[in-house]
Amino acid sequence: MLDIGPSSTRDDIDTAVRAWVDHHLPRAWREAGDAGGAAAVRTVRSRADYEAWYPVFGASGLVAPTWPVPYGGLELSPAQARLVDAELAPYNLGRLNPLGLTNTASALFAHGTEAQKARFLPPIVCNTEVWCQLFSEPGAGSDLASLACRATRDGDEWVVTGQKVWTTWAHLADFAILLARTDPSVPKRAGITYFLIDLHQPGVEIRALRHIGGEVDFNEVFLDGARVPDAWRVGAIGDGWRVAGATLSGERQMVSGSDSGGIGRIGGGGVQRLLHPGLAPVARDRLMRLYSEERIRGWTNQRVRAGARAGRATGPESSIGKVHQGDLNQRIQLAATDLLGLGALAWPVGASWEESLPYAVRGMLRSRANTIEGGTTEVNKNILGERVLGLPREPDPWHGVAWGDVPRS
Repeated sequence: MLDIGPSSTRDDIDTAVRAWVDHHLPRAWREAGDAGGAAAVRTVRSRADYEAWYPVFGASGLVAPTWPVPYGGLELSPAQARLVDAELAPYNLGRLNPLGLTNTASALFAHGTEAQKARFLPPIVCNTEVWCQLFSEPGAGSDLASLACRATRDGDEWVVTGQKVWTTWAHLADFAILLARTDPSVPKRAGITYFLIDLHQPGVEIRALRHIGGEVDFNEVFLDGARVPDAWRVGAIGDGWRVAGATLSGERQMVSGSDSGGIGRIGGGGVQRLLHPGLAPVARDRLMRLYSEERIRGWTNQRVRAGARAGRATGPESSIGKVHQGDLNQRIQLAATDLLGLGALAWPVGASWEESLPYAVRGMLRSRANTIEGGTTEVNKNILGERVLGLPREPDPWHGVAWGDVPRS
């Protein structure tokens, strides 16, 4: 853990982070970063090597520098954290375990017990326990509150049965945050409870869903008698919808993050990689418009993150970023394929379809999901209309009716 904190100056932070880089980064990574930045680091470092080394990064406090020290952070201010990120930027130290760092941590900080935070947050920072999110279901996607997965109390445990879908990285995860219905006799939002569940247990089956580009991010998860200790319930019984608000705001923030959170996780990379001398005037104008939007999106996200770190609940502004980013990233990736020209239409065949795809084409295909995942654009526009513009809610003939009495197809 670095010896810096809230009272540290810019010079203190720069010196400490630089010393940590010199002492802890493998020499080849450090030299590549100093010579050619993040792109050069990617040529000398494999994903497997990075994952194996990553707990060293987690132990430093630099992964989540604004978090309290007991949970793996340094208690820095958002401004100080940006100094840290600027110093680390040349070495391409992307944060792993994003669903743990963003979605799980948001709920634990807002509603978790001290025992839950002490148990789960430090391993998230070090990536020694990987997380996913068991929210969406085949019949409860955009209308998440209609979920049917059931949790029944059995002494000090809960028995969970149901199906989840579109679960990102479930095939890689150790734990999941879970929404389950604990009382079908009350209106749908009132009968949901929020849990933390171990995926390495009997009664949990994970099946992969393949993207159009060949990669596997999403999964179906079947729960058949899986068990959760009551001590791993977050918030009160029946209060899961309110607890989930922290997670959903964090999720929207993550998928609207600058350059997909730094590692292109929602399709391709940012505009910066497309800018180079010799572009035709029309292409240059198109890219600069996209670059301007990307910068505006980044500043909006900074305001949201600063508010969250100051203890303010994330509101509809996370939906603003989500709506903007979904459309923006699709236009960025389409511009990348246009610049590739005929190379986006045909390419040499490799060992498999997935391995053959050019990076720009893969990013463009992946980006088609951006306006659906993490809450559809239509749902987020409804949130903005109701909570920002004050428009009336959409009519719901079953509002206030017990979930168990609402007809389902």
